[in-house]
Amino acid sequence: MSLYSEKVLEHFRNPRNVGIIEDANGIGEIGDPSCGDFLRVFIKVQDDRIVDVKYQIRGCPAAIACASVMTELAMGKHIEDALFLQDEDVVFALEGLPEYKLHCSVLSISALKKALVDYYERVLRSR
Repeated sequence: MSLYSEKVLEHFRNPRNVGIIEDANGIGEIGDPSCGDFLRVFIKVQDDRIVDVKYQIRGCPAAIACASVMTELAMGKHIEDALFLQDEDVVFALEGLPEYKLHCSVLSISALKKALVDYYERVLRSR
């Protein structure tokens, strides 16, 4: 029996939205790229909606699954609604995580929120 739900395993084996958005207007990074889990999230926003989300990750199966499902949760959302996404939303969408892997859901949502903050800062600088 696996420690992970079928949903976690599916997102780990077939991660969605992996990659880079060259013309991203928001980028968020969390973790340490030289060791441990690291996640970089790219967002593309048009008309106050997230129209694309991609990521690069180095991490365990749970971290990969959390990043994958986070992109599905964020895609198409109004940027203000995306700010209200929580790590619990990721855990629920994955049908649970072992308690010692809950930090992976925090990692994915934190990187998304950093990308949103970066987007807002870019908008303010361009005014």
